[in-house]
Formats: sequence, structure tokens, C-alpha cells
Amino acid sequence: MACTKAPDHETQREQILELVATKFVQMSYLSTSKARLYHYYESKEAILFDLLDRYTKRLMLIIAEVEGASQRRGLTERDAFAELVRTFLVEYETSHNRHVALLNDVKYLEDAQREIVLDRQRDIVAAFVRQLTRISEACHERQPDRAHHDGLGMINWTFTWLKPGGKLGYSAFAEQVVDMIERGLSGEA
Repeated sequence: MACTKAPDHETQREQILELVATKFVQMSYLSTSKARLYHYYESKEAILFDLLDRYTKRLMLIIAEVEGASQRRGLTERDAFAELVRTFLVEYETSHNRHVALLNDVKYLEDAQREIVLDRQRDIVAAFVRQLTRISEACHERQPDRAHHDGLGMINWTFTWLKPGGKLGYSAFAEQVVDMIERGLSGEA
């Protein structure tokens, strides 16, 4: 007879994923024990994939939501890009462990699962590049160059040095990134 799922099954899975992401960061993926998680997952690898799958889907959803809201509100390309940067940094402020697992542990996924996650990462980068290109086309400014891509990398690696509650907050940093990229596109950098 199959086990029935508890009403809070998804909530429990989310809590497990957050705890596991913390352990992956603290101890590394390879050193983390399987413990009593098999009620929710068939393997440690399944946990890792679910963690990274959900996180990259969340990032893709943020892109879609920001793009849709920007169009509904009639934002300029610059304002839409600024909103994307701000929203990503708000997400990064609360998903440090998931982001570290994404950057460090995707290599432990089986090939098909790894490609799913890596394709989403590529799509996320492409969305940022697409936004930068729209800004430059709308303003007849120069095309995004290596410095602008480096600015995107700076956002991606924020978790390594920008800490919640620190001197520089995520919101203030978002404004600095937006300003830096805008100055670069207009040739002021």
C-alpha cells in the first residue's frame, strides 16, 4: 500500500531544501550525510537536483514577472533593467545558500539534470544581456561590452562579500550597480 502525502508535504520539502542548502555550504555536497531524508527524497542527488531545479525556476520566474510588470507599467528599457537588477538582488539577499549550491555543486548532478540547470543559468544570463541590448538600442548608445558583462558577474557573485545586515545593503548596492551600468552604456564610465 502506498503512503499518502501529508498536507504539509511541500512545506516540509521546502524546509528540507533550505536546511540541506545550508549543509552543502557548511560541509560541502560530498560531506553531507543522507540522514533520514528518504521519506521526502529517494537520494541525496535527488535533493540536490530539486534544490537547484526549484531555485533556477524561481530566477526564471523573477525575470518573467519583472518583464511582464515592466511592460504593463510602461517602463523605459533602463527602468525595466533597473527593476530586474533590484529584484534579483532582493532574491539573492534571502537565497545565499541556494546560490552557493548552484555555483558549487551543479557538477554533482547526473548529465541530463546538470544540463537542465545549466541551460537555465544560460537563459538567465541571456535575459540580462537582452535587457542591456534593449537599453542600448532604445537610446542609440553603444552595445553592451565586456565591462557590462562583468557588471552582471558582479551581481552573480554578490553573495561572496555582501552580507545581509552589513554596512552596504542589497538595495543600496542594486542602485550602485544600475548607476554603474547606465554610465557605462552612455559612455560616462
